[in-house]
Amino acid sequence: MPVYRVTEPWLGQLRIREWRHRVFHTLGLLFLTLVGCTAGLIVLEPSNEPLTRKAFIALWNAINLITTMGDFTDFTDVQKAFVILTMGVFVLIGGYAVSTLTGSLSSDAVVAHRENRAMERTLDQLTNHVVVIGFSAVGRLVADQLRKAGDRVLVIDRNELGARNASELGYLVVQGDAGADDNTLNRAQINTARALVVTIEDADRKLAITLMAHTLNPQLTIAVTGQNSPRGALLQRAGASEVVVVEELVAEALIGRLGKPPGV
Repeated sequence: MPVYRVTEPWLGQLRIREWRHRVFHTLGLLFLTLVGCTAGLIVLEPSNEPLTRKAFIALWNAINLITTMGDFTDFTDVQKAFVILTMGVFVLIGGYAVSTLTGSLSSDAVVAHRENRAMERTLDQLTNHVVVIGFSAVGRLVADQLRKAGDRVLVIDRNELGARNASELGYLVVQGDAGADDNTLNRAQINTARALVVTIEDADRKLAITLMAHTLNPQLTIAVTGQNSPRGALLQRAGASEVVVVEELVAEALIGRLGKPPGV
């Protein structure tokens, strides 16, 4: 499954524009060389043919030179020397084209741009899905459970490794920092999502993501972990629907493992 990278599109677009510029530059050099070759052959033509006839023959020979399909045995020695020189220019232009054009469209930035274009069509049609932010151990477990329950899951992770791992497991993935750039949440179609689960550990980023997501979609169900009760209350004021306080959850689990006290 391709990854949509929020920070990459501009770089891929820049590389494609550079490639197009080089193509036009190469074609321009070829055209100028063709014109120069034609003009030179007109000047060096020893026959008394009319100028228009000389121009046609010269253009024909110049095109044959480019396509290496011509037979230049009838040329004078001066014309042959000129053709050799012109052929060298064409070889240099060909080398320039190979060195500057090949590989440009297979660069990482261009590949990312193509993946983004492919992902845009899928993301634009996405509705009633669950967005999971963070694909560490907890995020992966949450995503797996949601998918088993039949939900369409989209993973957001700002790290390349997390995004790649989620993609390899078949999840829709948006790579970007949801706590710093609202384009990340917008590309994840947060406005049409059913729910958001925030599994990252950074307390400030969790608060920022919760606030941004609630602002973009006030009806969104937002589940997030909180380190303690005061932090949980702050997340609820920011728009969280459900806050799982880690300390309380661990305490309840430990007490549950002890069983009932004697005499009760």
